[in-house]
Amino acid sequence: MLSRRKFIKASALATSAFAITPSWAKAANGDIRVAVVGLRGRGKSLIEDVFRTEGARLVALCDVDTEVLAERAADVDKEYGVTISQETDYRKLLERKDVDAVVLTTPNHWHALQTIWGCQAGKDVYVEKPVCHSVWEGRQMVKAAEQYGRIVQAGFQNRSDAGLNEAFPWIHAGNIGEIKMVRGLCYRKRESIGKIDTPLVPPESVDYDMWLGPAEHQDLYRPRFHYDWHWDFNTGNGDLGNQGPHELDLMRWILGDPDHPLKVQSLGGRFGWNDAGNTPNMGITTFDWGGVPAIFEVRNLWVKPELNSAPNFKGSRVGVIVTCEGGEFRGGRGGGIVYDNDGKKLKAFKGDGGFDHFPAFIRAINSRSEADVASHLESAYKSSCLAHLGNISYLEGAEENGKAAAKFAGRDSLLEEAHDRFHAQLEEWSVDQSRELWKIGNELKFDASSEKFVGGKGYLQANKLLKRKYRQDYEVPAKV
Repeated sequence: MLSRRKFIKASALATSAFAITPSWAKAANGDIRVAVVGLRGRGKSLIEDVFRTEGARLVALCDVDTEVLAERAADVDKEYGVTISQETDYRKLLERKDVDAVVLTTPNHWHALQTIWGCQAGKDVYVEKPVCHSVWEGRQMVKAAEQYGRIVQAGFQNRSDAGLNEAFPWIHAGNIGEIKMVRGLCYRKRESIGKIDTPLVPPESVDYDMWLGPAEHQDLYRPRFHYDWHWDFNTGNGDLGNQGPHELDLMRWILGDPDHPLKVQSLGGRFGWNDAGNTPNMGITTFDWGGVPAIFEVRNLWVKPELNSAPNFKGSRVGVIVTCEGGEFRGGRGGGIVYDNDGKKLKAFKGDGGFDHFPAFIRAINSRSEADVASHLESAYKSSCLAHLGNISYLEGAEENGKAAAKFAGRDSLLEEAHDRFHAQLEEWSVDQSRELWKIGNELKFDASSEKFVGGKGYLQANKLLKRKYRQDYEVPAKV
């Protein structure tokens, strides 16, 4: 097996046999041979997608947790009667000539490097959202896909939803007039992840060095190892970068897939839990494309035990609300409903949850045509960046009490209305906003061509967060 450094060096110099082979011969029957990497929740779902897709064959599973790996392999054997090859080292998997494509459902901090390595090894790649952990590394992914001629599709399944593919063109055709505002919602049922006094010892079944990969080595003070990495900026991106990218992508889609926004600003905090997480569980982010107002809301404080109803906005919790001159679309994955300005239902669009999304990836591999890709990497990268830009505004912001946050929000009617609903929920939770503080994020100006911040308070410091620090042997390459 190639060592880490030899693998990276060979790829960078484009001398590896992987890098110069356009696509290995398929299996004898013409199937695309697929390996799924990262085998917990989304990995299990993608395994099912592979088995239901004509022309795809699952040939390998890969995970750094041997316990999860063995369990998932046993599931495949039991459910499909197939004994699947198992790998713990992704680099070893990439050396295999019986793998045509890799499906990446690993933690966010691994997406970029694994995609780039996959492209360099001549594999086509399906990568889950957000496609990158930072802005800079996402651009490197795009460069790698182009340089090595790889098909790379993002796991933005909404792009394949039958209902949305009917609804959005219908709205674009002007059936309810011009779009006046777009709102994205991510109200998810989350709970405190808890906090322990001594650092967490990773499970013995996990190769922790490999699991960390590009991320910094930091002591963990959460009691659960898996999944809760989402709420640590070192490995995750909070719900703005977890569930949020799906709805952020819908916002870009309905607005005509614009480039990066001109300005971004966030307001939020982590309230009510006093746990080991450091990402906001309540957050409002505004995006300025120089036209239609756009706002995104994250609410992870769900139902307090003594309260009877979960928070919602106009009956929606996860999705988008597109306000037009003559009506409003409310929906997301699975379709949605259009209401007139009096709240009367005008038209319903029934979706299918993006059932054709993974099959589209297999068709694109066979055709070698970007036109067949259901969610293009360049577009998915820009949708993912919305989360990263919002998080940077938040991280560069200043802590303020509730009164200061309310005063700040009062400068804009759209922001004020959202803040007032957030404030009411915090009151219900008896959160003392003089002790548990808000962060008023800096308003930052962004230049799409250079992909850097060019103005706003602390923008030079904010630029340092566009790219993360990488551990030795796991650096995302500057030259792909």
